[in-house]
Amino acid sequence: MSGTAETFDTTVDFLVVGSGGGGMAAAITAAHRGIDTLVIDKGATFGGSTAISGGGIWIPNAPTLRAKGVVDSRESIRRYLDIITEGTVAADRLDAFVDKGPELMELLDRSPHMELYWVKGYSDYHPEYEGGRPLGRTIECIPFDTRALKEDEQFQRPNSMKGPLGLWVTSKDYHDLAMVKRTWKGRKASLVAAWRVASNVVRRRHMATGGRALVARMRMVLKDAGVPLWLKTSMTELIVDGTGAVVGVLAERDGQTVRIGARRGVLLATGGFDHNQDMRAKYLPRHGVPDVSAGARENTGDGIVAGQKLGAAVDLMDDAWWMPSVLHPMGAVIPLVSERCIPPSVIVNGRGERFTNESSPYVNFVHDQLDGGHVPAWFVMDNKAKSRYPFAQVLPGVPFPQGFYDSGVVHKADTLRDLAEKIGVKADTLVATVDRFNGFARSGTDEDFGRGESAYDRYYGDPTMKNPCLDEIVQGPFYAIRCEAGDLGTKGGLVTDADARVLREDGTVIDGLYATGNTSASVMGNEYAGAGATIGPAMVFGYIAAQHAAHVSGKESRNTRQHSRAGEVA
Repeated sequence: MSGTAETFDTTVDFLVVGSGGGGMAAAITAAHRGIDTLVIDKGATFGGSTAISGGGIWIPNAPTLRAKGVVDSRESIRRYLDIITEGTVAADRLDAFVDKGPELMELLDRSPHMELYWVKGYSDYHPEYEGGRPLGRTIECIPFDTRALKEDEQFQRPNSMKGPLGLWVTSKDYHDLAMVKRTWKGRKASLVAAWRVASNVVRRRHMATGGRALVARMRMVLKDAGVPLWLKTSMTELIVDGTGAVVGVLAERDGQTVRIGARRGVLLATGGFDHNQDMRAKYLPRHGVPDVSAGARENTGDGIVAGQKLGAAVDLMDDAWWMPSVLHPMGAVIPLVSERCIPPSVIVNGRGERFTNESSPYVNFVHDQLDGGHVPAWFVMDNKAKSRYPFAQVLPGVPFPQGFYDSGVVHKADTLRDLAEKIGVKADTLVATVDRFNGFARSGTDEDFGRGESAYDRYYGDPTMKNPCLDEIVQGPFYAIRCEAGDLGTKGGLVTDADARVLREDGTVIDGLYATGNTSASVMGNEYAGAGATIGPAMVFGYIAAQHAAHVSGKESRNTRQHSRAGEVA
């Protein structure tokens, strides 16, 4: 569809579609460069999948890391990324991520709202590779009192992980709290948690951590910059001019169609196709088609489809940011991260056999699960494990809610043979699998899959054990929990260049169109560098897109404010 500036209801220099980490980083950058910017989002709340994530950011050599002495040579970072991407990602895109990431974080650090810390010890996902770091490079936002958002607080996306009575927990806190029954550090963390609850009752703070803290802090930066945010505004179509360049979008807002012009370009940061069942069926592997996604409900592939209509190329559409998950009886998707490191446990397939290293990075785990057709899989643990460690948001020693049993998610039996019968696997096979695993637990070495050898495996393991990830499964009753091939969002999307510009099938640029985050094909290829390797690149390529757009000569570069009062959320 074509259009001119005269036919637009609203015109800005740079239009950002989507308010997750990538979109917000782009808008902050654009505002810093002095170009008139607007952010729109189809949701009633802001933050996208970033807001409901752990909020980790994987950007090597970020100022927060350098301040702690975590400094990497450019060559080592590139070597690490080359190894994990296996030549599937254009070298100039990897270069852009490595070179521009620190610039973005230096820009964000200028704001008093952006306070971050290094999650020391949260290993890169492949620390054994050249350039990998066992102590990790993930950074996170310091917890944030969302009362500072004032009228915008009501528009922040809620997090299903919110603790009782105002309890707030960072990823580092959770790492320690998971060992509350096992270590003094865990017990100390529980006392700190109790103090936070008591403190919040008195001080009435609204503390956010993880992804909610990140998007709240970024929203504060946007408010200071006067960048408006329109919620409940759904992009329906991209508008192009006679040359095929993107000059704006059609959107639905308050039941009305609005034409929004963009002199310098449109950035698509609308997420993946997590909850578009037709697209999942078309692109994802057979066992990954069911929608067991923890991504934001609004992620239905809008940006990807809009780009494809203009001839944009796509890549990695058969992959996702996979995450083994438990499907809560009420429908929520519960990711299994720390749980897979519980020492007295195994995950078996429908034949009752182990099929991979249970404690491996979650994308790798589910790749193995999908490749072998091991869906569903069964997490098997004993009563000792149940009493010692949290599982799927159920505290140590606390019974699973009856709904888990009624829905068939959890099964319980006094013996492994009885458990095998309940989940439909051969009893002899399951018993033999557990017996073999118990031998590995006694020796401290998993001879089949090397569980516990990587620093990543050990991060959530039990440090009181010979091998933090191995312990005998011997104490009844025994439990089996159904494990789905879930995801945190899809990984495939529009093909972009090193400037985040969207490319056609023939490699030419669609002028005026940029993409980042899960709307674009991941710069990580089929892999995952470390915690925050979703959000980090999304933010970096949002920054890159805005920087490129700032150099574009808009037809009317004056700073018009036709769209809304500065900072409005509506």
